[in-house]
Amino acid sequence: MGSGALTADLQQRAQSGTALEELLPEAFALVREGSTRVLGLRHFDVQMMGGIALHEGNIAEMGTGEGKTLVAILAAFLNALSGKGVHVVTVNDYLARRDAEWVGQPLRFLGMTVGVVQNGMPPDQKKKAYRCDVTYVTNSELGFDYLRDQMAPSPSELALREQSPFNFAVVDEVDSILIDEARTPLIISGVAENTPTKYKVAQEVVRALKKEVHYTVDEKQRQCVLIEGGVEAAEKLLGKDDLFDPEDPWFPFITNALNAKELYIKDKAYIVKRGEVMIVDEFTGRVMEGRRWSNGLHQAIEAKENVQIQAESVTLASISYQSLFRLFDKLSGMTGTAFTEAKEFEEVYKLKTVVVPPNLVRKREDKDDQVYVDDIGKWKVPCCHAGLEIELKGDLRNLTVFAPAQAKKPCQSGRVSHDNQQGLLCAPASDGGLLFEASSNPSSVWQVTLDSVAE
Repeated sequence: MGSGALTADLQQRAQSGTALEELLPEAFALVREGSTRVLGLRHFDVQMMGGIALHEGNIAEMGTGEGKTLVAILAAFLNALSGKGVHVVTVNDYLARRDAEWVGQPLRFLGMTVGVVQNGMPPDQKKKAYRCDVTYVTNSELGFDYLRDQMAPSPSELALREQSPFNFAVVDEVDSILIDEARTPLIISGVAENTPTKYKVAQEVVRALKKEVHYTVDEKQRQCVLIEGGVEAAEKLLGKDDLFDPEDPWFPFITNALNAKELYIKDKAYIVKRGEVMIVDEFTGRVMEGRRWSNGLHQAIEAKENVQIQAESVTLASISYQSLFRLFDKLSGMTGTAFTEAKEFEEVYKLKTVVVPPNLVRKREDKDDQVYVDDIGKWKVPCCHAGLEIELKGDLRNLTVFAPAQAKKPCQSGRVSHDNQQGLLCAPASDGGLLFEASSNPSSVWQVTLDSVAE
């Protein structure tokens, strides 16, 4: 019996009511054999364990290099047997395309259809991809396609499946998507009436307002709050009796101008290019062309940067990643750093975290992160371990390292100066810093200039 026939038999049994758990041994064995024949990669036993963890709706923590991408097709194949479709969710278009082309090969060899959804793809191609047995897609594309479907005028224009659009998902880098970006809103906007003059006037007003005197800044909630003195000052500057007048409201314009001033910093939250304000994704650092903040914030930033103020947008549809992924009947994920977020995964998503052991014993020793108040504190540590001291002269471009027994007097200037090859040894580190090590006789004084360290 060929591989396609074996898959067809499993599909018939799954769709006839046989529990997937009963089919798991045969399905996993079939995928492992298919991967061996097509890719030359045979799943290790620990990878099979990871596949079971995903099928059971858990978060599988697997270290870097343990083959999470290959593990995902085990659970994807098994859950696709029901005919309801499976989503494998990645963080960017490149990974979605790469995984569909690479580990999608064993699935195709076994008779499964594999689709990939990319940004900018025509609607008919997206529709076809979502109706494959296994679909590789980014979290943002999945979210926006869902929102567009909520606005579709007829079922024929839906991108996702009409029936059971959210059957089962395997989320790669699950801590990034379900924790770090959990509350990030996905918004589809429309154009509203534009009032550019108010944005410009509001920008002039907030320049005269002072932090802690007229308003406070809530960094956690990312919003500025006008206090009583600020309301009175703004009304005086505007020549208005009431900022909250429903016939002529000024409060939202002042608030947005304050937020633009204090919380949205140029070249960090956004850039100005070709006379346009462009959002920078806070997680990837990429410029998000065509995306705009809603509720007048983008216009406030345009007024702040003195560029053309474009029409204001109104929210037509919105959802957060947290709400989106709760729509799935069964959800799983994988990452190398899930255990530290295990409590939040269980409380918010009812997902348990399973730590999958590595295939080979790790030789690397992972230590806790060390955080320092300033740069000089960080540079002192290796010297202290060597029984030496460090002195900062000017800035970090000129560090003087010396032995306690010696006078605090650097020797002659140079790239790295030393005394008879003894004392403190110094070499460039891979991250651009310096590696320090004490020799048997740390008695000399070293002068190190960071922008000209000897190779």
